[in-house]
Amino acid sequence: MSLRDNLRIMVVDDMSTSRGLITQALDAIGIRHYTAEKDGLAAFQRLTASPVHLVISDFNMPGMDGLQLLEALRGHKVTQKVGFILITGRADPALIERGKKLAMNNFLAKPFDAQKMKGCIEQVVGRL
Repeated sequence: MSLRDNLRIMVVDDMSTSRGLITQALDAIGIRHYTAEKDGLAAFQRLTASPVHLVISDFNMPGMDGLQLLEALRGHKVTQKVGFILITGRADPALIERGKKLAMNNFLAKPFDAQKMKGCIEQVVGRL
């Protein structure tokens, strides 16, 4: 089995349209094992109970934003090594630097396509 067949991903985005675009890209890449949550807190609770290999999270979400989710994941023993990709339409240097300080593995600027998503994921987990 290839990495693509075994990789488990959680998509976190408060907008159903954005979640759909991310999961469509994952489908196009051939990744089948993914789940989705609509907010950071629900994602954190689910991840601490059942970790995945990689989280793909939007930055701008109410309650717990993407970087707050990342900080919570890095601070919890069960999830501290989970891969993390931040998706944002606001890829300003200060935001990216803050993510790097929290051990963000990669980021993807909106808009994106399946090939950009694949390249971003491969930089974190290896060749799919």
